[in-house]
Amino acid sequence: MSQKIRTRYAPSPTGRMHVGNLRTALYAYLIAKHEGGDFILRIEDTDQERYVEGAVDIIYRTLEKTGLLHDEGPDKDGGVGPYVQSDRQKQGLYLEYARQLIEKGQAYYCFCDKDRLATLTRNVAGKEINVYDKHCLHLSKEEVEAKLAAGIPYVIRQNNPTEGTTTFHDDIYGDITVDNSELDDMILIKSDGYPTYNFANVVDDHLMGITHVVRGNEYLSSSPKYNRLYEAFGWEVPEYVHCPLITDENHQKLSKRCGHSSYEDLIEQGFLSEAVVNFVALLGWSPEDNTEIFTLEELVEKFDYHHLSKSPAVFDYTKLKWMNGEYLKAMDFDRFYEMAEPYLKEALTRDLDLKKIAAMVKTRIEIFPDIREMVDFFETLPEYDVEMYTHKKMKTSKESSMEVLQDLLPLLEVQTDYGNDALYKTLSSYVEKKGCKNGYVMWPVRTAVSGKQMTPAGATEIMEVLGKEESLRRIRKGIEKLQSA
Repeated sequence: MSQKIRTRYAPSPTGRMHVGNLRTALYAYLIAKHEGGDFILRIEDTDQERYVEGAVDIIYRTLEKTGLLHDEGPDKDGGVGPYVQSDRQKQGLYLEYARQLIEKGQAYYCFCDKDRLATLTRNVAGKEINVYDKHCLHLSKEEVEAKLAAGIPYVIRQNNPTEGTTTFHDDIYGDITVDNSELDDMILIKSDGYPTYNFANVVDDHLMGITHVVRGNEYLSSSPKYNRLYEAFGWEVPEYVHCPLITDENHQKLSKRCGHSSYEDLIEQGFLSEAVVNFVALLGWSPEDNTEIFTLEELVEKFDYHHLSKSPAVFDYTKLKWMNGEYLKAMDFDRFYEMAEPYLKEALTRDLDLKKIAAMVKTRIEIFPDIREMVDFFETLPEYDVEMYTHKKMKTSKESSMEVLQDLLPLLEVQTDYGNDALYKTLSSYVEKKGCKNGYVMWPVRTAVSGKQMTPAGATEIMEVLGKEESLRRIRKGIEKLQSA
């Protein structure tokens, strides 16, 4: 029987969830669930300087809203806890494992101070980098014990070879070989006793039985060091899945400055959670049949991480808006209205049938804030240019529009039923009598009652919502504008 797949999402609580982190969580979730495996949440809070109050709540809330529900985590013990790194740190776990490596000659105590470390720079490919020179590796056992007894601050470093090569395998990028001369002796335990991100990751992933490690391809260069740690402990190396970089439309790394780099940014901008998840799934992966709209359940079924791209994925904001619009079109009306109502009430203070207006905009908006600009004319008739009455395709002019509005005004003044059907019947009868095309009549009426070139509905639907008094007032205003043009 093959080993059960176990993946993890291990965020640092440093603020809002970046789109790249959401994708890591999503891919880790999909890899596990596709094979009926476990998805684990682990909080990596050992970098105390970057810790942000309330950020753990953001992680929980985001995973819940996106449907990426973990099987194990700080709130769901699966027997390999604690699931918070600082709690694991208190148990002395990392120091214990670092000392095991020291005993094996795979790590060593380093007592060098900042001044000495500052002198250890060398030029690599035109860049000045700091590379440790293994000075403390050569201290005798007695010297090390004397320094520890004297309370001299120390770090524990990995002892990497300086000759030969190290090869590791990534499921997306294949075999990658690096010269060992490039492997710095990275710090495993910092001077404050906390583990570094890299070391804690390896220890925790092993102890939690993680089979597949999903992360961004910026970690490709660190992977040989991870592998050497696994091998030093005699542990099995997990499968690595490195995801491609996410860039903005200008092919720059997606940053906070662009305004839509986090999940919460996008929700605040009026996007639906399920549309964001769907879009993020396609940042680096595409199904063989090129389908673009997926529920989370469909993604679980279809997702195959072997088909991830190596090329950077472009965060196409326009495409996300289109996708969100598709979700809005397919949405149950009651749920749509519940979400649209605050935007409608913000734009409209008059006593209008908001449900009717919501039905008009549902298939025409891409994100909820689009509602404001689309419905504001219901509140007040905007100032508009009479040139709008001239429309080549409708064969209308200012003169013909004025004639149509003047002819219709008395008919609409005596009309009592201002429902859409009754109004449409009146206008259609006039079209028939006039022997013209529909647009010849509907265009000037719609222009007069809306003052806009683009509206979410036709003339009679708009009039039904506005009511008799307001519709007539706007038509009279249209006649006045045309007369004085």
